[in-house]
Amino acid sequence: MPDVFINYRTGDGNDIAALIDNELANRFGKDRAFRASRSISPGSAYPEALLASVRRSALVLAVIGADWLNFQSRLGDPEDWVRKEIVEAFDCGVPVVPVLAGRGTERLRKERLPQELARLAELQSVRLDTQNAEADLKRLGDLVAEMVPELYDLEHAEVPAAGPGSVSNSAGAVSGTAVQSRDFTGDVGNTVIKGSSGPVHSGQGNIYQNSRHISGDRHYSGDGMTNIEGDQRGDIHHRFGDSGRPEDNER
Repeated sequence: MPDVFINYRTGDGNDIAALIDNELANRFGKDRAFRASRSISPGSAYPEALLASVRRSALVLAVIGADWLNFQSRLGDPEDWVRKEIVEAFDCGVPVVPVLAGRGTERLRKERLPQELARLAELQSVRLDTQNAEADLKRLGDLVAEMVPELYDLEHAEVPAAGPGSVSNSAGAVSGTAVQSRDFTGDVGNTVIKGSSGPVHSGQGNIYQNSRHISGDRHYSGDGMTNIEGDQRGDIHHRFGDSGRPEDNER
């Protein structure tokens, strides 16, 4: 369901409509705005899609280009789609904001509008100048967020904190391969770590720590490779004799 309906006339404001559509998509999400040339799928019946989208929207942005009033014959035609969309919004109580495209576009005057559209001249408008597009688009986005509370809440929703079982780490200044997992096994610097719940120091060689497999023996090998199995209690000291193998002095 679109929150914002972008009303525009092809040949007079369609470029501004595309800018608005892109800004709202970047800020609130892809499908929060309706623009006919993008939002209606090929083969779809556009009359139903247009009017239904106006009714479901929370806000209509009516893009008024420099030549908008020069289409007097179309504005007076009940079958003109720019007119029909605006009248539908009025009839359904959907707020309409005129968006004046460019510096040279003047505010609308009632005497130059058909009776069904005369209300447009009474509505506060905003200006969108392509030479000041970044600031004007941001200002328009702020207005949309203010007028459509759902979009304001969406934009200001807090990211939930990481819960139990989630993993959130960062790695900087890494040369080579960095692998992260809650439990991981593999050839990562000759280290295998499972379910660690405290500091784990790994140097050269293989270290198995806090394994659930209980063995009555402790196995040692030389060259700095240490395997520890079982749930150890107390302190373990290793020293190397002439043979190069560690001797166990456990208290």
